[in-house]
Amino acid sequence: EGDPFQLIEGMAIAAHAVGASQGYIYVRSEYPHAIAKLEAALALAEAIIAPFKCEVRVGAGAYVCGEETSLLNSLEGKRGEVRAKPPLPAIEGLFGCPTVVNNVLTFAAIPHILTEGGASLYDSLGIARSKGTMPIQLAGNIRHGGLFETAFGITLDELVNEIGGGTASGRPVKAVQVGGPLGAYLHPDQFGIAFDYEAYAGADALIGHGGMTVFDDSADMGSMARFAMEFCAAESCGKCTPCRIGSTRGVELIDRIRAGGKVMADAVEALPQMHNARKTGRSREEDLQLLEDLCETMKFGSLCALGGFTPYPVLSALKHWPEDFRG
Repeated sequence: EGDPFQLIEGMAIAAHAVGASQGYIYVRSEYPHAIAKLEAALALAEAIIAPFKCEVRVGAGAYVCGEETSLLNSLEGKRGEVRAKPPLPAIEGLFGCPTVVNNVLTFAAIPHILTEGGASLYDSLGIARSKGTMPIQLAGNIRHGGLFETAFGITLDELVNEIGGGTASGRPVKAVQVGGPLGAYLHPDQFGIAFDYEAYAGADALIGHGGMTVFDDSADMGSMARFAMEFCAAESCGKCTPCRIGSTRGVELIDRIRAGGKVMADAVEALPQMHNARKTGRSREEDLQLLEDLCETMKFGSLCALGGFTPYPVLSALKHWPEDFRG
């Protein structure tokens, strides 16, 4: 919204590089100001970027359309549903044509790299293989929330306590979720980890789009783990079984664990015909193991990152705050 021409210039350069003549900017309908600014900017830039044609396409708001093949289906007027890969979009993408799909951050970085030079500026920022900068969104229970752009390599402690000023409530920080609603919950003991893709992957965490949500010590991490499964169940496109069914079973399983098995026992009593078959039930330890097995199936068996990333908040909450899973 602040500089739409930066995105348009980056897309025009990318189009020139690959020989594309048509571009699309996909925006969710919940962002009317961004849509209006992009359309106004494209009208002004139309003559400058010719013969490259670019237009804004407004999506209905499905979270799964952040996945590239779901986005392509939505652009084609179809249901936002994940496609099996291969073929990759670079081979067969929008309307069957080879397609470059990148997020806004990648395209917006192109003009800076070409203007200043990759080695002189972009490569000098960041750490290891994570180069350049990232706009980080600080939200949740934090004193100074907002959007902050910084180079990779900064620590979570600096981001939350120095830039963000700690929690708005004044209570100790209990957890920070990094990478959006399906990112892992990081414990304060992990706040020294450098903001770096490889470092986060090594800690079973994600950087994702750079969104950070802060929680103080009053947060119930068992409830937050349940929310991740519930969110996945609501947003799943339904294409694959691990995501579609696994997320629903995950909600039920976390409810059972937090209720000490009472949820399943009540269900069995309500259905006498099931009583003999399931009267023994499972122990808490068996339920916890089943939850971990379910997360592993979702992580490695889902077609896209929606089902594949849902285990991150669940397993991290279970690892660091097991006491929050007791009723």
